[in-house]
Amino acid sequence: MFKGLMTAVAAVILDQATKAVVFGYLADTQPVVAVTPFFNLVSAWNTGVSFSMFNNLGGDGVYILSAFSLLVVGFLLYWLKDEEATLMQVSLGLVIGGAIGNVIDRLRLGAVFDFLDVHCGGYHWPAFNLADSFICIGAVMIVCDGVFLNRRKNAAAEKKNGTDKGEK
Repeated sequence: MFKGLMTAVAAVILDQATKAVVFGYLADTQPVVAVTPFFNLVSAWNTGVSFSMFNNLGGDGVYILSAFSLLVVGFLLYWLKDEEATLMQVSLGLVIGGAIGNVIDRLRLGAVFDFLDVHCGGYHWPAFNLADSFICIGAVMIVCDGVFLNRRKNAAAEKKNGTDKGEK
């Protein structure tokens, strides 16, 4: 559990620090800073969830989405308390930390500050932040663990126990 909690704490600190630095920088310069031909720093406020879904919930959306996020965090903490695998602890920690980072923004600022803008050929991916990245990376790692690593673990356990489908 410790590795997951430390990952979550690190994710929250990195998320909040980068938001503060980039927000300050953009406030002093301009709302869009071209970093590369495919990447900008932007100032965007998201009152919804990932990719601006549920932006139309109004003023109560801050509390509804924050409460939902905290329920998810509670579930993930419950999962984390019994998790022994380091990869899964880190994965859960990334999702927990990312969710908490965005809840902090919602409750403190009324919206989530997004600043990473990736684009190609006129198409812009919706602006996002490190918390969103941590949530996505952690979720992908959880799915990969469930699909690939657990399948290997189960196959190894079956072979060890002599319950392999090929044996009689």
